[in-house]
Amino acid sequence: MRILYGVQGTGNGHLSRARVMAKALVEHNIHVDFLFSGRKPEHFFDMECFGDYRVQAGMTFATHSGRVNVSQTVKQNFSLSLLKDIQALDLSYYDLVLNDFEPVSAWAARRQGVPSIGISHQAALTHPVPKLGSTWFNELLLNYFAPVDVALGCHWHHFGFPILPPFVEVDASPIEHTHQILVYLPFEDADVIAEFFKPFRDYQFLVYHAKQPTEAIAEHIQWYGFNRDGFKQHLATCGGVIGNAGFELASEALTLGKKLLVKPLIGQFEQLSNVAALQLLGAGDSMMSLDTNVVKRWLKAASPNPIAYPQVGNALVKWICSGQWQHTETLCHDLWNQVKLPDTWR
Repeated sequence: MRILYGVQGTGNGHLSRARVMAKALVEHNIHVDFLFSGRKPEHFFDMECFGDYRVQAGMTFATHSGRVNVSQTVKQNFSLSLLKDIQALDLSYYDLVLNDFEPVSAWAARRQGVPSIGISHQAALTHPVPKLGSTWFNELLLNYFAPVDVALGCHWHHFGFPILPPFVEVDASPIEHTHQILVYLPFEDADVIAEFFKPFRDYQFLVYHAKQPTEAIAEHIQWYGFNRDGFKQHLATCGGVIGNAGFELASEALTLGKKLLVKPLIGQFEQLSNVAALQLLGAGDSMMSLDTNVVKRWLKAASPNPIAYPQVGNALVKWICSGQWQHTETLCHDLWNQVKLPDTWR
């Protein structure tokens, strides 16, 4: 079987899920080529596991100061170059397109009649799971941004629907530094972050951000450019996570039993819906703006028990190889039977 795997490059969650799948596909000796879009080629890092991948412009959200910039998003996305990329992508070599919310490969597969399977968190939001900020435009986006023949979503809970558990591959640590807090707020201004955490001198904040603050930072704040290995090590040993409301980081925090405080990207439907799910489950705290009082309360909270999610990638690749792609219920049911969810979630 020859597979093209299209991956949305905006944010790191799609990439983390693709890494899990890449490992499982290699273990089953399946030939796979990767196509990424939504990020400039020079902004990808730690991509060795994807081999000789290719990058297209695709589509993505424009942001400013923690919010989606709607006018800029429309301006930079709706162009003839996207249509040209879709028309130019030749899929005659492939038997199947796997897709993680990536529009070029999804529309090319539909146009050329190549079977396609979607694997994304966005696909879970097509079910009546907890949502916030849903509009007709968001529903249109979920269904037509990257259309596929079979859509498999993933979420922290199945909510009674054929949804997969999260794709998580993290290493737990016997060491936990309870006063070390991992901070990942990529949509916030670097200077704003440094100033916000300055008063919390009883804790050490490990901040990962693409840009450096322009002013000197306080001694209890350590600043890092994004490095996947360093990030995973700090995630394993920290006492808690303050991040945006992206799906993958929250999944890793829940798996490791880290207390979680999220600030969603305002105007981004998926992140707002993740807040709704976390609140319904009681799995994390949230703040709509950088709120000192919320952080004070959260820092004193206890950590939850870890959740042992199964190896979704291996089970999914076996299911793909079976060819029974319309039958998703048994796959999802078998995987959730391996999960012991917290009693408070029921």
